Amino acid sequence: MPPQPLCDALGTSLPPWDGALRAMLGFASYYGDHMVLQKEPAGAVVWGYGEPGPAVTVVLSGDGGLIIMKKTAEVIGPSRTWTTVLDPMDQGGPYVLMAGQGSQNVTLQDIYFGDVWLCSGQSNMVMTVSQIVNASQELADAARYPYVRVFAAAPARSDVELEDLERINLPWSIPTAENLGNGNFTYFSAVCWLLGRYLYEALRYPVGLVEAAWGGTPIEAWSSPRALQACGLPEDTGSPALSSSISPHQQLSGPQTPSVLWNAMIHPLLNMTLRGIAWYQGEANTLLHTELYNCTFPALIADWRRAFHAGSAGQTELLLPFGFVQLSTYRRQSPDDSFARLRWHQTADLGVVPNARMPSTFMAVAMDLCDERSPYGSVHPRDKQNVAHRLQLGARAVAYGEKDVVFQGPYPTRAILEVTRGLLNLTYSQELVCRQRDTRAFEVCCSSQPSPCSWLPAPVVAVGSRTVTLALAGCRMLVVALRYAWAEWPCEYQSCALYNTQGLPAPPFLLDALPAGETSGHSEPTAGRELLLLPGSWFSPGI
Repeated sequence: MPPQPLCDALGTSLPPWDGALRAMLGFASYYGDHMVLQKEPAGAVVWGYGEPGPAVTVVLSGDGGLIIMKKTAEVIGPSRTWTTVLDPMDQGGPYVLMAGQGSQNVTLQDIYFGDVWLCSGQSNMVMTVSQIVNASQELADAARYPYVRVFAAAPARSDVELEDLERINLPWSIPTAENLGNGNFTYFSAVCWLLGRYLYEALRYPVGLVEAAWGGTPIEAWSSPRALQACGLPEDTGSPALSSSISPHQQLSGPQTPSVLWNAMIHPLLNMTLRGIAWYQGEANTLLHTELYNCTFPALIADWRRAFHAGSAGQTELLLPFGFVQLSTYRRQSPDDSFARLRWHQTADLGVVPNARMPSTFMAVAMDLCDERSPYGSVHPRDKQNVAHRLQLGARAVAYGEKDVVFQGPYPTRAILEVTRGLLNLTYSQELVCRQRDTRAFEVCCSSQPSPCSWLPAPVVAVGSRTVTLALAGCRMLVVALRYAWAEWPCEYQSCALYNTQGLPAPPFLLDALPAGETSGHSEPTAGRELLLLPGSWFSPGI
């Protein structure tokens, strides 16, 4: 199927959550039967609405009625809200959660404590379980995971920060084939579900999944005014400077106005105690503010962390683990390199994560999971199982501290240039598996070339256990830069050039190569010159 525009379908939603309930006693919109609350060491924040006057009593009980804890909270402010923090609870359940005020009380049943993950982004996060490869089996398997609970906020936008969700698509639910595959681009997110399911298989305790995503949306719509300001973008959505650069893009179907999704879909969730965030977004920003993504993405991560930490009274950790999917593919023969540049910017131009600018993050490389025949357009690959598998490896290593989990692909650590033989020898961080000797996988820029650089192919001539040797036939002078998999469609399905022995692909990179003096330990004149490999910092026309 030929590539289709970067438009993302938007499903219908359930009727709005009844705002009239907010005038009387009740829990906030995203608390309900079957929910998962965050387990220890954090305390779960619980909040809702009440009448001014008597305090609200919140009681957590065992399934048999035994009271576990009791909290009281005052109703405050014009919004008439109350908030309390439960004592840290070990994983497990079921529990009953009751809020009482005067003669009124509201009870939630079948509550479990476990880990709560928020999943956000655009259409590749929205794609449901019914849309992916092997969908019928995945849906049939849902019943085997009753302790992975799911919740989906409805797509919504707002010009002001909202205190609660206006609407929900799926209240807290035990997974079924029906609620995991409601319809195309509705609910429930396949990447989110599979990540939660794989984590449950590793952790063996309840996992709660919260989806808040909307197709066709740029990062600016998900960013608070604070985060945008940190990157030099105007806060005022009516600013001529911003409106000219954020004018509605014909290939984007979702809201593009800055902060409108932060306001309506993220800000309401800030009181929730979280264990981590999963993010799949960036396709829209190959069309919009691409060169700012190396600022806007780290700024969003830092801002969301501060906001969730503050909103949960310090219960959500300040360095909240944040996982994301590096962009997959779109068009096979595209001369445009905006996807390649966006992938690089997703790492804050450092190639791998976590790094100094993006601590406590993890990344799933997806450039080798192309799907030209996807009925939803090639920008929506159906293999979400490998995406989620790679994400959960990162989550286990970064969020859960599992020391023996390999979650990154191989990355070059050293380069030796043999000028007389026309070879560049790269040393990698891990043992290599070469799946494809693609003549254009590696490209070099030479000092003899005018600026901007015209990239020359550097074919692979040999692959060792941890080394790759490249031929530099077109490069008569010193190599000044090297890049790998720098294309919108860098390889066929699971057939990029390099992987590690665990099957994880080497991530794409753009590296400056600086002379580092003669290589020690070699006496022959042809032994070569060592090059320092530094993250590429120069972006100009032609690069």
